[in-house]
Amino acid sequence: MEKLLIVDGMALLFRHYYATAMHQQFMRNSEGIPTNGVQGFIRHVATAARDTEADHVIIAWDMGAVTFRNEISAAYKAHRVAPPEEMNPQFAHVQQVSQELGFHNIGVRNYEADDVIGTIAKQLEGDYHIKIVSGDKDLLQLLDDRIDVWLIKKGFSEYNIYTEARFKEEYGLEPQQLVDVKAFMGDTADGYPGVKGIGEKTAIKLIQQYGTVANAVEHKSELPKGQQTKIETYYDDLMMSLKLAAIHTKVPLNYEDIKNSMPYVVDTEKMCEVCDMYELKVAKNYLMKM
Repeated sequence: MEKLLIVDGMALLFRHYYATAMHQQFMRNSEGIPTNGVQGFIRHVATAARDTEADHVIIAWDMGAVTFRNEISAAYKAHRVAPPEEMNPQFAHVQQVSQELGFHNIGVRNYEADDVIGTIAKQLEGDYHIKIVSGDKDLLQLLDDRIDVWLIKKGFSEYNIYTEARFKEEYGLEPQQLVDVKAFMGDTADGYPGVKGIGEKTAIKLIQQYGTVANAVEHKSELPKGQQTKIETYYDDLMMSLKLAAIHTKVPLNYEDIKNSMPYVVDTEKMCEVCDMYELKVAKNYLMKM
């Protein structure tokens, strides 16, 4: 079975922008445009394609700050600060370069990259063994026997690799139950509250015992009085968080077009030519050593 690598494009772009920006290494081209995030992105995708032995590569992108989740909660990710000035021109640039390199880029307005990743993974897993590269642990809810998640750990090649079996052993849960855990504990980074006073350990225990948020609520009379009170007080937040925590796996996509458009990877010579075209010297030097 062929291997499909799906990459969270923004996760890599942000990661490598900040990795060099902290030292003021923006790697500007002859027009003065910063390219540090783009160059790190190229290096990371090329390395990931090699390390996962990928036959095909899809890059998933966020398409704007507003998605359907903002209709559920106006506070969702609302606290995030605007990107630095040096990063702004790299958003369009990285997608253009990625397309030139031969990767298949997909982004859908009103949805996050996670939703695109989840939809493609669940739709195509019957035809491919899928490996997802991201820094977002929320994607662990997608794990099954043909979907692995490689969480970025350090540099370009160190990952915290999760299989379905590892997740079950570590959490004592099915991967999709991570949604229920997140609903109870909330997510300050994404801006949804969960149940105030219930952290990760308690949330995991509740779902291990009751299986779902709905079942835990139904049997809340069996819980300690303090937990009962918290669930009753923050019930609306719990229900809202349950919706926000779930990756949407029904994004409208043409799967046959996607399968027909996925190129074979990786043509290092062509990638070096693209790097020359866009003055991406650091990325080219890295590719030539692979």
